[in-house]
Amino acid sequence: MAREVFIDTSGFYAVLVGKDDRHAEAVDVFRGAEKEGRRFATTDYVLDETATLLMARGHLQILEPFFRTTLASKACSIVWTEPEMFSRTMAFFLKHRDQGWSFTDCLSFQVMKVRRLREALTKDEHFEKAGFRALLA
Repeated sequence: MAREVFIDTSGFYAVLVGKDDRHAEAVDVFRGAEKEGRRFATTDYVLDETATLLMARGHLQILEPFFRTTLASKACSIVWTEPEMFSRTMAFFLKHRDQGWSFTDCLSFQVMKVRRLREALTKDEHFEKAGFRALLA
């Protein structure tokens, strides 16, 4: 089993927002990962998407702590999109444009492939369709 779990926008949202329908499950995944010594990985695009979602849904008070905590976290590594990964993601996105996957999802899939991750803390069924295990789907 991979030592990292990818965390997607809906996973961050579920952990951060107590009224989310999967909040308890997401918190359990976090606690379980901590017990097992597992880490999380995400991308700069997911951070962007999460911040935008939090703002759009009126959770302005969570924005600053979200950025501060995530950027300082030793348990969550952030993959910053380099030109080569962008090009790879663009090719994958265009090849699979019939799937309805967002560019951010395609970047996540590419990062998961490179890091050999199988599980994602997400509600997004696109991860399942792409061959990964969505822990909150």
